[in-house]
Amino acid sequence: MKKWKNHRMMLLLALMILLIIQNQNLLSNSTLHEEGNSIKLQISVFDIDATPTVGSHMAYNPVKNTWDMGLRARGIVLTGSGKPIVLCSVDWIGIGNDSQDEFKRVLGDAAGTTPDRVAVHTIHQHDAPICDFGAEKYLLSKGLNPMSFESSFTRKIMYQLADAIKSAMKVQQPVTHIGMGEADVYKVASNRRIAGPDGKIKATRYTTTKDSALRAEPEGLIDPKVSVISFWNGEKSLAVLSYYACHPQSYYLTGLPNPDYPGIARFYRQLAVPDALHVHFNGAGGDLGAGKYNDGSKENRGILAERLADGMKRAWEATRKEPVTAGSVTWSVEPVSLPPAILSENFDEDLKAKGTDAIFLTNSIPKIMWLERCKQGRKIDVTCLSIGHSRILHLPGELMVEFQLAAKAERRDLFVVMAAYGDYGPEYICTDAAYVEGGYEASGASGVAPGSEKVVKDAIKKLLRK
Repeated sequence: MKKWKNHRMMLLLALMILLIIQNQNLLSNSTLHEEGNSIKLQISVFDIDATPTVGSHMAYNPVKNTWDMGLRARGIVLTGSGKPIVLCSVDWIGIGNDSQDEFKRVLGDAAGTTPDRVAVHTIHQHDAPICDFGAEKYLLSKGLNPMSFESSFTRKIMYQLADAIKSAMKVQQPVTHIGMGEADVYKVASNRRIAGPDGKIKATRYTTTKDSALRAEPEGLIDPKVSVISFWNGEKSLAVLSYYACHPQSYYLTGLPNPDYPGIARFYRQLAVPDALHVHFNGAGGDLGAGKYNDGSKENRGILAERLADGMKRAWEATRKEPVTAGSVTWSVEPVSLPPAILSENFDEDLKAKGTDAIFLTNSIPKIMWLERCKQGRKIDVTCLSIGHSRILHLPGELMVEFQLAAKAERRDLFVVMAAYGDYGPEYICTDAAYVEGGYEASGASGVAPGSEKVVKDAIKKLLRK
């Protein structure tokens, strides 16, 4: 009998232990659930100097000196909604093909995320570097000097950006609200494509236009809006992202790396709102420039900067805020295959004749690398960051403004902005009509063929309808 009682006591003790363990597991699961629901959206900001040194090569000529303002590479990292999301903007002319892959991989590793959650864009200033690691390799294989594609400096900046991201993520700040605002920019952008009576392009109104008759032509189709999206912790602004579509040149080929008028406008806004890092992105401005309002006079750089900064200021003042959480954020990806343009049959002869011409190499070799990637079946990611009522689209190449206007029209109920000049490999991406009309953008400058318009617009539509 005593033996039976001892056995019952042992069973009861074992049962009590099991109940205690089960209750602890339930409490633990509950705690985890509560913590999961309270994961906060957080932001980190990074900013480094991306100015090439004297003697190194920019896209079109060597650096002979420095200007009052240098080039920046800056951006944000968002955490709390899946793997981190990295947005980066660089004051360079372009980062394309293999370089895009490598930048996304290195910056993604630094942030603890995957390359498809990294967006790397340039503002496309022309007194600035170009980056294409495949182009460097190709030119060296031909026994040619890679000139603007020599990669020691651009690789150095890539790893400095990675270090900056690692440091920034140690100082994350909570995001409670985002702000959205837009305003017209007056007398900056104008359409470059001047059509004749037959509908064909009779002239290109480049960024510097000395011909008064071309400057007198109508402004043409543009997106006049500058849009700003801001991140807030309560009443404190943390970062401001601005988006405006236009070629960003006033004058160039100076040998002095400089951020031109968008960089100066960004600097003005940084002074006005110093607590928030200001990051600027160029929109779909492939067929836009300041040519109607710029005869190349050096004074116009400051005038254009003031006009853009004025638009940014009014967009900031028109900002409306809305609360956000980590659950307000999604990241969507649409890989696309763009039909490549046909390479000139005389390219090998052109390369032999012009292999020491920096302008020829800069304008030609990235498209060669792009065509090679097309043959390999490589795709480009078109991505969309959704935060509350805002949608930020990330696109490759030099898109015509029609793509940006179509994106905004697709979801008039949302605050849609576009960053172009992501993967620079395809260079100009035109509407199908433009290839019939002719003109600079749709001729030898485009690395894609008719049919690209539908591919890009379909991807945009899918992303905005998700």
